[in-house]
Amino acid sequence: MTRDSLQGPLRKPRAGGAPKQLVILLHGWGADGPNLIDLADMFAPVLPDAQFIAPNAPQVCEVNPYGYQWFSLVDRQPQHMLAGVRGAADVLNHFMDEQLKALSLDNGKLALVGFSQGTMVGLQVAMRRTPPIAALVGFSGALIGAETLPTEIAARPPVCLIHGEADDVVPFPSLKHAAEALKSHGVPGESHPRPFLGHSIDMEGIKIAGEFLGKALKA
Repeated sequence: MTRDSLQGPLRKPRAGGAPKQLVILLHGWGADGPNLIDLADMFAPVLPDAQFIAPNAPQVCEVNPYGYQWFSLVDRQPQHMLAGVRGAADVLNHFMDEQLKALSLDNGKLALVGFSQGTMVGLQVAMRRTPPIAALVGFSGALIGAETLPTEIAARPPVCLIHGEADDVVPFPSLKHAAEALKSHGVPGESHPRPFLGHSIDMEGIKIAGEFLGKALKA
């Protein structure tokens, strides 16, 4: 997996001036940065000084040549999924370092927002990156390799998990599995089931996420 710099759409702070926070939006499997960048408009009212960027994942999607993937899902055996998310985390950490340096910000002013596979990568990074980032919001995702946390966890940023109860792509029980694993390792957080929602993001979830990010990044 390449470490070449990721690229994607960017939204500068609504308030103008230099960014005081950075929010990186991590899209799902087969999608791209433009698919998530409009979340910036939803979050800007509570984070007017934040810069948002939604990078395309590093690999062209194996089933959709017009989209991207953080890692392959052809073989979904646990060991292959873990290897994939670890490789993607290396690439994302490199990108985060570049972005923070360019803006003269530190980890404490950075939040990750992931959807589906983007949430999987975000969880991998957030629990291991030090100093801790400000927050992670994960929509419709899952925690890969929970068994590695006892020896690898190095940071405990606040985490907000949001998941549709009717999700037929990443099963809804993934929410409970991730929330319980994080709680057992002292990670502060909250989880929000969304009734009748499939593999998607709804307006209530966006509202919950925006309030969570606003508190975490302005603390």
